[in-house]
Amino acid sequence: MGHLDGAATEQDVSNPARDREKYADPSGEKMKALVWNGKNDVQLVETFKPKVLEDRDVILKVTGSTICGSDLHLYHGTIVELQKGDILGHEFCGKVDSVGPGIKNLKPGDRVVASFQIACGECMYCQKKLSSQCERTNTNKIANTMYGGRTAGMFGYSHFCGGFAGGQAEYARVPYGDVNLLKLPDDVPDEQGLYLSDVLGTSWNCVVDTGVKEGDVVAIWGAGPIGQMAAEMSFLNGAKRVIVIDGGPAAWRLDFVKSKNSKIETLNYTDLPRGTTVTSKLKEMEHNGPDVALECAAGEYAKSWAHQLEMMAGLETDTSEIVNEMMTSVKNFGRCGITGVYVGFTNHFNIGTLMERGIRLIGNGQAPIHMYWEDLLKKLQDGTLDTKVMLTHRVSIDEMDTLYKKFDARDHIQKVFVQTKFSGPPAPGTPELTTLK
Repeated sequence: MGHLDGAATEQDVSNPARDREKYADPSGEKMKALVWNGKNDVQLVETFKPKVLEDRDVILKVTGSTICGSDLHLYHGTIVELQKGDILGHEFCGKVDSVGPGIKNLKPGDRVVASFQIACGECMYCQKKLSSQCERTNTNKIANTMYGGRTAGMFGYSHFCGGFAGGQAEYARVPYGDVNLLKLPDDVPDEQGLYLSDVLGTSWNCVVDTGVKEGDVVAIWGAGPIGQMAAEMSFLNGAKRVIVIDGGPAAWRLDFVKSKNSKIETLNYTDLPRGTTVTSKLKEMEHNGPDVALECAAGEYAKSWAHQLEMMAGLETDTSEIVNEMMTSVKNFGRCGITGVYVGFTNHFNIGTLMERGIRLIGNGQAPIHMYWEDLLKKLQDGTLDTKVMLTHRVSIDEMDTLYKKFDARDHIQKVFVQTKFSGPPAPGTPELTTLK
């Protein structure tokens, strides 16, 4: 795994078992962890508990983790530079187990949530709270060459993103723990605080970065957890109407999000009659279309044979279909924000509508979690936000491999809380432990 100079923390530490003497806790304690074995193949294994490697490391006892639509890109093998045995998972919370000598703001026993990105806290971007763009935690050569610049390392998200072990495990090592961990107060249970790790900050960034404002009509592609919370947050920002679009095996999610908020309108693209497109239907629902379009799906899900074949042949990594729909659907000078994961290159991009109609196409980037998580924590505390609206299941880490299969099949699973041996009992109003087998 090639890296450039300037790394502030050790990379390619994706499983302590890769070098037990160097990376594993000297006690020899074992832990359960979910690892990538190959395309569409993950497995729960026993590996070694990680140890403190650097002064500002924190070792967590993981009390909660989850699965995200972004994890499916790893599962499908669409993210490059995965190695067999890499520990997955970028959303997790826990209790501090041990700290390095440079940690002054945390102590063993503290309840915390980890940001999915790993920031140094000191570089130009980190000083502006743009934590997802940290210059010093991911020096991967391929990523730098493809994107023209560095982005932050990420937990459990391949060596393309630094090669850090993830949190779908019983323990996790957090580099720069004084920066990348947020204390959780007693009035915020894990079943709420966990989602500060990614989904809440990502949804909020999607909404505010794209500029949803009072009176806007907003269309959202994707009714998964990010799309659902983006809908809730669009209303918080004053949106007049919110229309959520989905279909195929995931069409049930439209009924789900509607059941949680009756103000949400839905559009099932698989039910459209011949000759009716998503664009034409949206313009029928709202004169000249919505003001804002939010992409909360991803670029790997091609609908047409042309894009499917081009992706299979390696002629593109992502389909442009959703982005084109967004641009042709919004009003002239409308705003389109991309939050769903796009990793490389696309064909048949409608640059004409972008230029001629003055469409504002915004790459929302990986959300800078540190910019938002303190404010979002307050919104959880005062009830402005409630993650229980998206939470459908609580499962044991022992069933993580089954969870990937069912989540990939869109099997009526929206958002999950994954417990470990360190987890407490379910918080009031949250799902009880169930089995997927």
